[in-house]
Amino acid sequence: MAAFAQLAVVGRGNNTCVYVIAIFMMYESTEQRICIKFCFNIGKTAMETYQLLQQAYGEDAMGRTQVFDWFRRFEESRTSVENDPRSGRPSTSRNEEMTTKVRTIFRNKRRLTAREIADDCGISVGSCDAIFTDDLQMKRVCANFCAAFANR
Repeated sequence: MAAFAQLAVVGRGNNTCVYVIAIFMMYESTEQRICIKFCFNIGKTAMETYQLLQQAYGEDAMGRTQVFDWFRRFEESRTSVENDPRSGRPSTSRNEEMTTKVRTIFRNKRRLTAREIADDCGISVGSCDAIFTDDLQMKRVCANFCAAFANR
């Protein structure tokens, strides 16, 4: 699996903070499914497809069961190589209502930490951080959150 890391240094002098943002690219499984679909379309068998994937990807190749499963799906007229949507419990902490609540608390009391805001809202600190960074487009600078302005 290919892995890439990005290093960002924020701050000045003795108060320099270092953030390591690890981004794991998991494109290989979709890429391999595309290869399986191609092999199916040109008339290869599931075993031949599995052997070709082993040859091309080595240790990172899909397992035999997965290859045969995807091959069967294409035999059953499946056209998409994307994962099926999964059912499960919907997120209750990252919705519009909670985002509005976090934004309101943050605007009224800017000195609160993410942990204190999470406690006030009844959500986890990770969900609170995700709301700040993903939903409210804020980034952490030292201990505070600030609006992320792109200097382009």
